[in-house]
Amino acid sequence: MKILILNGPNLNLLGVREKSVYGSRSFEDYFEELKAAFPALELSYFQSNTEGTLIDKLHEVGFSYKGIVFNAGAYTHTSVAISDAIKAIESPVVEVHISNVYAREAFRHKSMIAPYCKGSISGFGLDSYRLALQYFERLKPNRIGFTV
Repeated sequence: MKILILNGPNLNLLGVREKSVYGSRSFEDYFEELKAAFPALELSYFQSNTEGTLIDKLHEVGFSYKGIVFNAGAYTHTSVAISDAIKAIESPVVEVHISNVYAREAFRHKSMIAPYCKGSISGFGLDSYRLALQYFERLKPNRIGFTV
């Protein structure tokens, strides 16, 4: 089962930026751990700081992958274009955030993408990704698609 982990702006700086909020591990190191922990899932990873590039990636995999774990970073709260892209594709998307966005600035409390995602996970550090992957791991194929 192909699953894409998609990270948005500034997440390439994990491990070096705001360690008190985001921790001290790079995502690349954590991704290796995820691949080992979920051998039944065919995981791929992509990160971009550019809105259009993220939309292009959603379009590229959004009709062939079984799921997308997406941390849109600050675009979560601002991007109608990314919201529209998620709405347009068939692959289910789980929104994730490392920090608890509801314990931060008020503008972070509104997600433009949440209405078009299967669900949202925030506040569990990098484990937010693991929790999303556990959801996809539990999906069982049936005649008309997948169900939990």
